[in-house]
Amino acid sequence: MKKKGIIWTSVIAAVIVIGAGGYALMNNYLGNNVEIESVMAPSEENNANPSEETGSGEGVTAGAAVSMDELNGEWNIASGSKVYWSVTTSKETVNFVNEAVSGSWTVDLNDASKMTGEGVLDMTSLDSGNDQRDGHVKDREDLLAVAQYPEATFTATAITPQATEFTEATAVPLTIEGTLTVKGVEKAVTFDSNAMYKDGQLLLSGTTQVTFGDFGMTSPHTVVLETENDLSVQLELVLDQA
Repeated sequence: MKKKGIIWTSVIAAVIVIGAGGYALMNNYLGNNVEIESVMAPSEENNANPSEETGSGEGVTAGAAVSMDELNGEWNIASGSKVYWSVTTSKETVNFVNEAVSGSWTVDLNDASKMTGEGVLDMTSLDSGNDQRDGHVKDREDLLAVAQYPEATFTATAITPQATEFTEATAVPLTIEGTLTVKGVEKAVTFDSNAMYKDGQLLLSGTTQVTFGDFGMTSPHTVVLETENDLSVQLELVLDQA
């Protein structure tokens, strides 16, 4: 009897271990593995020393006025920029991140009609933290089909800041209207955004909502999860002056 008890205990333990492992594996496949990081989030150094001056070696203090000469001109999307794509399932919101983003932005605070912007995304670099899921999304013809459509683009048609004056490390609301093109299909969108000048760089954070159907895609339902048709696109861009 003692031997049988040991055997059953071992079997039960094995089932628990396998079950836990299976749950972890399933959670990794179906769940979210990417956290959205805002380019405007305060740095750990500034959080630890909120009263200290910030800047790029010039003693610029947060809240100091920024001249138009520092802002007006050509800016290029730089390293650290990311675009997030988020879809809500019956389990949770799953984020995909794309760091392969390039483009430029023209700033003219004297004439908003001359403000322009454009960006290009390498869709083969889309990453949700799960290779199998990423391959599924990229390869299917009714989803991204990146072999045929490797790039997505955004062209701004109107950039409207809610202020003509900037101060160091202070967010300024702005609206960005333009055309988002995915799989060769164009969609007019509006990004509700904020811009910030900090340490000699322009930071841009903005979000908009589209649907899978806007670009001829089908919502990727599975036998396990239901997926909403809405798709959130979030820009987190760092720009260096050209």
